[in-house]
Amino acid sequence: MAQVPGLVWFHLLTILLALALTPVMLLRRRGDGRHRWMGWVWSGALFLTAVDSFLLHGPGSRFSIIHLLSIFTLIQVPIILLSARRHDLKRHRRSVRGMVTGALLIAGFFTLPFDRMLGHWLFG
Repeated sequence: MAQVPGLVWFHLLTILLALALTPVMLLRRRGDGRHRWMGWVWSGALFLTAVDSFLLHGPGSRFSIIHLLSIFTLIQVPIILLSARRHDLKRHRRSVRGMVTGALLIAGFFTLPFDRMLGHWLFG
């Protein structure tokens, strides 16, 4: 197996943090101090994941279609934070659902299989 670059491990760490926090935040009481604190961590992890995704690319390529989800994430994270801060719960919930569906589920599904670089690094 080829040596996995440190940036890939950082990318995985940030996304795993967001993935681990997602069900905790969705299933527990919302709106309290712990939810807000975890929300900041979750948002920061997603934002960092999106930013560092632009530094990850295979030989001879720069960006792929999956980077559109990174752009989506860079737009959605501030919307999620602002809508929560303004107590616009309808927009906040809708934005979080979109983020969980788009940035976590869809991106995760298309990142590992289909002969992608990350899948090669992780699974040989």
